[in-house]
Amino acid sequence: MGLDPAERLRIEYFWIDEEADMRIFLIVLLTALIGVGLYVRLAPSDPRVWHAMPDEMEDVDMDGGAKRVVTAGEGALERLHAIALDTPRTQVLAGSVEDGKITYITRSRVFGFPDYTTVMQVEGAIQIHARLRFGKFDMGVNAARVDAWISELNRSGG
Repeated sequence: MGLDPAERLRIEYFWIDEEADMRIFLIVLLTALIGVGLYVRLAPSDPRVWHAMPDEMEDVDMDGGAKRVVTAGEGALERLHAIALDTPRTQVLAGSVEDGKITYITRSRVFGFPDYTTVMQVEGAIQIHARLRFGKFDMGVNAARVDAWISELNRSGG
């Protein structure tokens, strides 16, 4: 028993409409993902915001970053600067070895999320504050990067 032409048309229209809705949804989703990706990669990084250290420094892992204080001898900041610049996708945002304070931006491999790491020489110690910009949890990425920098610094003579 076949369908009458009107019923057949309603069924065909339903399927066409559902496919069109899915295509529109996917286009909107893809556009939103591209927009977020462009914002994450192209959003300006204001040194006045990111080239700063917290008032209190201690060794601590946080949901969105890490803080470390390392005893350091002469030339340690310069060696740490070289180590940081050897890290893939890392560049200087502000400061210099001569200033005694440097802030780096390190971007994630796939999405390019920026993480900020500020390093400062204070008397016989180097203070390091690494944190994410977007989100609340960095899955330990900042702590792992900073700890790798410190390990390399210790191998190079602290």
